[in-house]
Amino acid sequence: MKTDIARLLQKKRNQILELWMKRQLADAALREDLMSNEELNAQSIELLDALLKSLTAKNLEEYQSEEFDQVKEVLAGISISRARQGFTPRDTGAFVFSLKDALLQILQEELKEDTAYLYESTLVISKLMDNLGIVTFETFIKGREEVILRQTSEISEISTPVIRVWDGIVALPIIGTLDSSRTQIVMENLLQEIVNTGSTLAILDISGVPAVDSLVAQHLLKTVAATRLMGAECIISGIRPEIAQTVVHLGIDLSTIVTKATLASALRHAFGLLKLEVKKIQKGKIC
Repeated sequence: MKTDIARLLQKKRNQILELWMKRQLADAALREDLMSNEELNAQSIELLDALLKSLTAKNLEEYQSEEFDQVKEVLAGISISRARQGFTPRDTGAFVFSLKDALLQILQEELKEDTAYLYESTLVISKLMDNLGIVTFETFIKGREEVILRQTSEISEISTPVIRVWDGIVALPIIGTLDSSRTQIVMENLLQEIVNTGSTLAILDISGVPAVDSLVAQHLLKTVAATRLMGAECIISGIRPEIAQTVVHLGIDLSTIVTKATLASALRHAFGLLKLEVKKIQKGKIC
């Protein structure tokens, strides 16, 4: 009578865990800077217990069986958390495949007298663990994409600060290329600050924009139009010579918008519109 592989592995649970942990701790690429050995041990126990609990003699080759849903859920949680912690796909894959090695080693020790059945059992367990490996990479990629999207959103918010430079004047220095999603953030931040401060003048500084094409120009025009609808006038500063040549070459009409070469020039123009004058006070004349 052939050995019940599922029951055999369940009985060898402690040995499997010990072998698995030894393999992980012996790995030269172990990331002790991201996870302590205690945390690694806890994750290993959680996954191993879920796997052994799900295994039966009937479902070893039914990789999509609902009985493995709990295993996949545990594995998905571990993979996503590792993606957020900064582990690489290689690190996360090694976590699962080192378990596969431990399982196969137990089978080799217990079934060495029956080479034919050992070969058959090895294929079955290998296919099962390879399938779980695919789940690992799929969920890891999902977790990494979530991290990238969150970081992109945070960077966009940080790179579009609206500054109150004077009573009635706000400035928005734009750094990097404008696209549709970023333009939306620029508009929202600028319009909200206009409301918060009651400003009537807004300066868009594009000295940090590497290039202006027709698409970027359209985004700028939309921002200016939205600003005017809020009752504020818009000044665009940071028009470098190469940008001016590109605008003319593309036939983009910015004639209805006040443009200045530098932020200082734009601020000076804004002071003039508000009938403000800034003077340098000589030493000895300060009361």
